[in-house]
Amino acid sequence: MIPTSPSSRPGRRSPLLRTGSRLAAAALALGLLAGCTDAPSPAPAPEPSAATLAPSAGPPSGSEPATPGATPAPAPPTTAAPEAPSPPPAPASPAATALADLPVAAAGTMSDYDREGDFGGWADPDGNGCDARNDVLARDLTDVVTEDGCTVRSGTLEDPYTGTVIEFRRGVLTSSDVQIDHVVSLGNAWVSGARRLSQDQRVALANDPLNLLAVDGPTNGVKSDKHAGQWLPPNEAFRCEFVALQIAVKTRYDLWVTAPEKQAMAGVLADCPGQPLPGAAPVPEQAPAEEPAPEAAPAPAPAPAEEVHYPNCTAVREAGASPLHAGEPGYRAGLDGDRDGVACE
Repeated sequence: MIPTSPSSRPGRRSPLLRTGSRLAAAALALGLLAGCTDAPSPAPAPEPSAATLAPSAGPPSGSEPATPGATPAPAPPTTAAPEAPSPPPAPASPAATALADLPVAAAGTMSDYDREGDFGGWADPDGNGCDARNDVLARDLTDVVTEDGCTVRSGTLEDPYTGTVIEFRRGVLTSSDVQIDHVVSLGNAWVSGARRLSQDQRVALANDPLNLLAVDGPTNGVKSDKHAGQWLPPNEAFRCEFVALQIAVKTRYDLWVTAPEKQAMAGVLADCPGQPLPGAAPVPEQAPAEEPAPEAAPAPAPAPAEEVHYPNCTAVREAGASPLHAGEPGYRAGLDGDRDGVACE
């Protein structure tokens, strides 16, 4: 039998193993105690910037480095293209020019307005034997039928205010279908200066064909005494001519417009820059100046009369010049013995 050493006996540890185990346990305990204490976290390292990461850029290849303190060369001057001249403004139309000349004032009062008393009834301004109402019906209607040479019995109206066609028949129930409108109503004329006119001038205004139109009766009732700032024809195609007519009438009779009225008129005329002024005499074309006729050459001066001298009456008779009268060549007092103006009888 081989004897065993005490260290190799089963169930017994060697002193070295027991000492190592104790040291390991102590280290583990110290580690656990250290883990229970809050330690400050280390600050994160700053991230590198793009400038740090990118390599410094040197001067471009082939170029010289800039000299410190050098002034950069100025940029070449640029020359702006010349602006095209703006076109001249279009000349104002005759109607717009007349509107600009009308005085502007506030409307007067209608408290003393008397249509019949101030403006009278229908008259015969052109002396043709027909009143102004029938003259305008005959002018504005087509297919006109009259009686007694004046009174319009029927006709067809192309109404300027509405653009519709109206068949006119004179009668109690139908005559009002077509009415004669004062383009500048007599009420508006009264409050815009007609009160200053004489009675004859107001009657002329009420019967002036320039201020009269055959129109749709109901539409005329809506218009009443309104000015252009308050009413315009529903037919927009007629508005330019309508406003021009009002301007022409107010110009002819020295009436004024209110500020809103003038503004409305100008707004309408802006759409018709060539609008003429009705009733205005056309400007005559200037005839070309005639070239002056060349001056006639002066007539040549008469040749001086040849001096004739007769020594006596015998010489006069021989020359066949007797008798000699005063003023004739060769006459002299010495040959006229009796001084009667006749020598050498």
